[in-house]
Amino acid sequence: RMAARRALKAVLVDLSGTLHIEDSAVPGAQEALKRQREAVANFPLPFIRLRSAPVTIRFVTNTTKECKRDLLERLTKLGFDIAENEIFTSLTAARNLLEQTQVRPLLLVDDKALPDFTGMATDDPNAVVVGLAPEHFHYEMMNRAFRLILDGAPLIAIHKARYFKKKDGLALGPGPFVTGLEYATDTKATVVGKPEKTFFLEALRGTDCAPEEAVMIGDDCRDDVGGAQNAGMRGILVRTGKYRPADEDKINPAPYLTCENFPEAVEHILEHLL
Repeated sequence: RMAARRALKAVLVDLSGTLHIEDSAVPGAQEALKRQREAVANFPLPFIRLRSAPVTIRFVTNTTKECKRDLLERLTKLGFDIAENEIFTSLTAARNLLEQTQVRPLLLVDDKALPDFTGMATDDPNAVVVGLAPEHFHYEMMNRAFRLILDGAPLIAIHKARYFKKKDGLALGPGPFVTGLEYATDTKATVVGKPEKTFFLEALRGTDCAPEEAVMIGDDCRDDVGGAQNAGMRGILVRTGKYRPADEDKINPAPYLTCENFPEAVEHILEHLL
C-alpha cells in the first residue's frame, strides 16, 4: 500500500480529543508542535516536533461550540502555537455553503458560534442548520425546524457526530438530533463537516497538496480517519478523546495506523513518512 504513496506534504490535525479536551491539553501535544527545541524534563516520548518538518499543517475541526476566534483564543491559552489561517472548521464550511445557496438559515448552533455567521440574513428562515446546540435541542425548537423542513427548507448538518468527549465523560453530539429530523421529515441532510470528502478537500485548498500527499490525525475513527481515507489520505487514529477500544474495527479499510496519542503520531510521521 505504501509503495504507491507520494512524499508527505500536509498534515491535518483534529483539535478536540486530539490536541485538547475542553480546557486541558493532551499531555505533550503543545511540545509536539513547537518550532524550536527546548529542554523538556520528564517527557516520556522521544522529543520530536512537527513544526520543524517540511510539511503544511492544517487544524481541522467539527466543533460548533464556539467561533473560530474563541477557539483560537482557547488554544493559545493552552500554549499551542497556531495561526488563525491554519484552522479550518465545519462552521466555515457551513457558511460557505449558505452563501453559495443564498438561503436564510434557522441556526441551531451554540450562541458562541454565531460570530462565524455575522452578516447573514436569518429573518423568515428557509433553511435549517444544525450544529451542537444543547440549549436549542428542546421540543419547541426542534418542532419549528421540523415544520420548516416539511415546507421544503433544506436541512444542513454542520456534522453528524454521534458523541464527543467532555471532562466528565462522553456526551451526545448533533448527529442524533439531525437523524431525528431526517426520520420525521423523510429527508436527508446535507452534511458539510467531517467525514464528508468535500470537507477534507476544502481543507487542503491552497496547500498545493493532493490527498495522497496528506495524513490526518484524529480521535474519531469514522469522522476523522475514515473520512480522510475515503478522500484519499492516510488516517492515524489516536487513543485519546472519544476513542474507545476496538474503534479500529469500525471502518474499512482500517486506519493506516493507531497511536497512543498525538506526540506518538508525530514521531511516526517524522520517522517514517518524510
